[in-house]
Amino acid sequence: MNKISKKIGLNVSAEKAFHKFVHEFNEWWPKEYTWSQQQLREIKIEAKKDGLCSEIGPYGFRCDWGRVTEFAENQKIGLKWQISPKREPIPNPDNASDIQINFLQYEDSTTLTFEHFNFENHGESAENYCNMMDSEYGWDYILQKYKSFCKQ
Repeated sequence: MNKISKKIGLNVSAEKAFHKFVHEFNEWWPKEYTWSQQQLREIKIEAKKDGLCSEIGPYGFRCDWGRVTEFAENQKIGLKWQISPKREPIPNPDNASDIQINFLQYEDSTTLTFEHFNFENHGESAENYCNMMDSEYGWDYILQKYKSFCKQ
């Protein structure tokens, strides 16, 4: 089935790139790509295997949008992407796709490799969902926000 693969170069160490991606997620993730939008209080990835990926909105609204499946500090993180093609939460992880992100250090810079796969778990909308996430408004936009944040 369809898979999205991206590679970006970052002029920071793998340790710093990883820290910014995971531990400063709230600082760079586009608010317009959350359910709470401008009322977002916090969006985070719990930095451990089986940790939750959560959004906290106004009045304590909470929505879990994923789960950490792999975690190796400063090296890689794997996630269950529990957001449907209709932008609704997917409680059952068997119906979710997967994300794998690796941080590879090369001298003073880092190469981030990103893969989003198992779209078939999203059902009949899988191909359209993959195409949408592989567009300029999907992972290209999101990863560009992250890359810009790493320059700070």
